[in-house]
Amino acid sequence: MASDCIFCKIIEGSIPATTVYEDDRVVAIMDIMPVNPGHVLVIPKTHFRELSEMDEEAGMHLFRVGMRIERALRRSGLRVEGTNLLQNNGRAAFQEVPHVHLHVIPRFSGDGMKVQFGQEKAAPEKLQEWAGLIKRQIEA
Repeated sequence: MASDCIFCKIIEGSIPATTVYEDDRVVAIMDIMPVNPGHVLVIPKTHFRELSEMDEEAGMHLFRVGMRIERALRRSGLRVEGTNLLQNNGRAAFQEVPHVHLHVIPRFSGDGMKVQFGQEKAAPEKLQEWAGLIKRQIEA
């Protein structure tokens, strides 16, 4: 646990939260600044600043619970026309709390949330170059 981490304080019980799910590895809580009603955060109980610090088993469990929450949201009666499962790493990627967490966000038409990808099409040779750099590191 990191003493200055708000999520670690929630996990230890010194800051209150509205819990949706908890097991020995994660806790899922309602986001206090929700994009839409039903926005849930799934948080590992072990403090990892970014996804790259997590072992694959912990990452699989985080996503497994996120999927359970997503299915429950769809059955909950809340307005859910779609969902985003969002996980940000580092300030440049909009991570506000430096403790890994997965947002499970219910979405509906006209909700005002915008996600925008790629500004221009990449050249095929650049895609090949970038893929090669990544491929060499997958098993490294």
